[in-house]
Amino acid sequence: MRMALDLAKKGKGWTAPNPLVGAIIVKAGKIIGQGYHEKYGQAHAEVNAIASAEEDVAGATMYVTLEPCSHFGKTPPCSDLLIDKKIKRVVVGALDPNPLVAGKGIERLRANGIEVVTGILEKESQQLNEVFMKYIVTKEPFVVMKNAMSLDGKIATVTGESQWISGEPARRQVHVLRHELSGIMVGIETVLKDDPQLTSRMPNSNNPIRIVVDSQLRIPIASTILTHQEEAQTIIATTSKADKEKVATLKQMGIEIIVTKEKAGRVNLQELMKTLGARGIDSILLEGGATLNFSALEENIVDKVQTYIAPKIIGGKDAKTAVEGAGILSLKEAFPIHRMTAVMVGEDLFLEGYIDKKK
Repeated sequence: MRMALDLAKKGKGWTAPNPLVGAIIVKAGKIIGQGYHEKYGQAHAEVNAIASAEEDVAGATMYVTLEPCSHFGKTPPCSDLLIDKKIKRVVVGALDPNPLVAGKGIERLRANGIEVVTGILEKESQQLNEVFMKYIVTKEPFVVMKNAMSLDGKIATVTGESQWISGEPARRQVHVLRHELSGIMVGIETVLKDDPQLTSRMPNSNNPIRIVVDSQLRIPIASTILTHQEEAQTIIATTSKADKEKVATLKQMGIEIIVTKEKAGRVNLQELMKTLGARGIDSILLEGGATLNFSALEENIVDKVQTYIAPKIIGGKDAKTAVEGAGILSLKEAFPIHRMTAVMVGEDLFLEGYIDKKK
């Protein structure tokens, strides 16, 4: 199953909004076939594993990280294929939360005499597909809030200089994440200050859809993310405050405009998540500024937090921190984080944890 999980990871950045799945076929104690879901719309892991088999798979055991599908989508049901090929035993990592599957694949296999074992490395399988596990049920994107800061919590100097606080290995890891997630979201202040590209600089990678939260549509027409549409699609989320003529101009440039209801004079982020989810965006890397970060936490849209802490001290009472906005009034209102992990990435300390979602 660990080998199947490693295989599944090869599909990162290519399968959305489908899950990452790996499959290995074993017969007489020998691996005779293996495969993974390589790209959205293409063959599933089980199909690729069977296609790669060195001998007849009849009587073999298949190890698969996610429950085989039992419905027609872009491809036929994998459960039917396993039955047709006379697979004897199927070992499953995690059950599929997709309402179209949700145990039906396993039921179908068992009804046709196939032994099924479930829950093998279940937590690892679920974590691998944490994006899919949320999106397939809620139809809202999984949001990762990423920050890079100094040891004293600053994301820039008092003059606004911020490139680069983190080291090259950390920045490279972020570009990999940009490839793996469907969208990248920033606030208008980030665009005005940095004029970023918001692309993945990794070879053979996907660029995320660029999303700018801009309540009053202040974005300059000459911004890089508007003038370089060949690199990636750009969406601007705004409100009714936006100038109608500018909206028309941006649409003529091929920019998608999403208008949400106002919330405290700003873009309603919860409404925006529903709209983006309906467009098939299953995950977002939030690289917003301090104000947008607080709004995202306050509106309960953040699922995971990633922070790189560089071994340097910046200081300055007016130097920006990662989360600002209105802030909380008492510690009991703080946003709790659980399942924290810490590893070194180059010289930077990389912290990762999950937000306890407000009910």
